[in-house]
Amino acid sequence: MPALGVRDAAVAALSRSDRPAAAAPAAPAHVAAAGISVDFAVGGLRQRVLHEIGISIPKGGFVSLIGPSGCGKSTLLKVLAGLITPTSGTVSIGGVAPAEAARRHMIGLVFQDATLLPWKTALENAAFLLEVADKGLSRQAVRERAGDMLRLVGLADAARKRPSQLSGGMQQRVAIARALALDPEVLMMDEPFGALDAITREEMIGFLLEIWQRTGKTIILVTHSIDEAVFLSREVHVMAANPARIIERLPIDLPQQRSEAIYGDPAFVEMTAALRRLLREGHAQGARP
Repeated sequence: MPALGVRDAAVAALSRSDRPAAAAPAAPAHVAAAGISVDFAVGGLRQRVLHEIGISIPKGGFVSLIGPSGCGKSTLLKVLAGLITPTSGTVSIGGVAPAEAARRHMIGLVFQDATLLPWKTALENAAFLLEVADKGLSRQAVRERAGDMLRLVGLADAARKRPSQLSGGMQQRVAIARALALDPEVLMMDEPFGALDAITREEMIGFLLEIWQRTGKTIILVTHSIDEAVFLSREVHVMAANPARIIERLPIDLPQQRSEAIYGDPAFVEMTAALRRLLREGHAQGARP
């Protein structure tokens, strides 16, 4: 049998378990939300920021949330991750509540800011969350896991570098490796490439697609980019504001294996045009008094 490449070995590591396996999902949907509403108190008044939102994402699915600024995309992601408790409604990740899913390391989070610790190397940053979350693992096991994930994201040669020695795209790769080190079932990403230049962003989009295809993780991505949403996703959820709600779910009927050539495909052009029309509708609805 031929030897595995470094990325293949890293992907194989994602199937290794250093802890008891989580219970099988109780429902077909891997991520499910029903009747989610969130109210915030603003100036002594109660303001609804999410209204009756429902989501159903199968295991291994890739869903993007897109909509105008301030429409609640990030708030919804935080509800799904268990960082915000909804005023009403229910959420389950793999059949359990978000807080329990987080306790079992079933959720990985990546934000726009990589938030790497400047005094730690790339390897130490990639290991940090696992080191904190699983005290039962030895230091060697944690570092091996982090090293596997750095190889997966193509940064094996940068393991000893500190954040100041890494480009913006490389820092985001370390942040993704840090989230993947937990071996989460669901990867939730909030505008992870928003601060990158156009070329680096395109490279990172291709990289994320490869990670998804190779690992089979369920991914939820918040983005403002129409092309990014269509290129990466199996389904795009379009949101409108005042209050935030999902106005349309657009299936992306494109081949799973995608490359830059797909940008010129008539089906891709048609889907981006349809998504643009839906976003304009969402903007118009949010602007109404």
